[in-house]
Amino acid sequence: MTILFDVILPVFIIIGFGSLAAWRRIFSELAVDGLMRFAQSFAVPVLLFANVARLDMAGNFNPGMWIAFYSGAFASYFIGWSLALFRLKRSPEDAVAIGFCCLFSNSLLLGIPIMERAYGAEAIAGNVAIIALHSPLLYTFGITMMEVARARGQSLAPGRIALRALSGVLHTPLIIGILCGAAMNLLMQAGLVMPEGFWAAVDMMARAALPAALFGLGGVLYRYRPEGDGKAIALCCVASLLIHPAITWTLGQLFQLPAPPLRSAVITASMAPGVNAYLFASIYDAAKRVAASTVLVSTVLSILSIWFWIWLLP
Repeated sequence: MTILFDVILPVFIIIGFGSLAAWRRIFSELAVDGLMRFAQSFAVPVLLFANVARLDMAGNFNPGMWIAFYSGAFASYFIGWSLALFRLKRSPEDAVAIGFCCLFSNSLLLGIPIMERAYGAEAIAGNVAIIALHSPLLYTFGITMMEVARARGQSLAPGRIALRALSGVLHTPLIIGILCGAAMNLLMQAGLVMPEGFWAAVDMMARAALPAALFGLGGVLYRYRPEGDGKAIALCCVASLLIHPAITWTLGQLFQLPAPPLRSAVITASMAPGVNAYLFASIYDAAKRVAASTVLVSTVLSILSIWFWIWLLP
């Protein structure tokens, strides 16, 4: 019970506070959208910039951790995609959007604060290493799969699909923050020293990121109502909350990962799909109701999955 009350509950209290404010109309939808735009387009990219810039690349380079996490993620995608397409008889575009819900963990807005509260600020280095690949890799994959699905029956132009996927990824603020952080990391290793005032400003912005994002996430989740598409929603919840962390944990045991990277990989894998899963579905107008309801239902259910994995891990 200590894990629930000391680690998990504070994060979800902030989310619940945001939902309550939106429900009682103390915080308007326009205000929620503005807060989320600030968090996702400015504060969170600065947070990623700061963490990647200061990340010990060599010390946190662990191929086994990445393989364990992303093998679970892609296995979840193909399970969700294939069942949606062949069992639930959804359209190819819907199947890709449903698969993306199974694929994309809320590694940042939930993963970082949960990990920090559970194991300390120094424990998030592995999470940052995962996040450095998370959005670029998974968005590129998702956009590519959707473009292939939309081009069915037509002559495929691999170059056009690849260019559209790359363009979509490089215009994402989170990716820009990660890339700028990586460039700063290399420059600092080469001897560049930034003034203390610069890092003070970066840290002030970064500290605002998670509280703002969690509160805004609560407001966004209030809009979503779980309705219809029960089988597809259940499929996404099972794949993201059960299959992904189970595969990651199993591979982590096979690779004999040390405790810190194992924790980072499994805890991140146990997170619910983030709002980005809904945004992806919305961009392509595919399975939006499934994605919206999955984000809400799985975020609530993730309290139990996170609790279990924190209890199990060393």
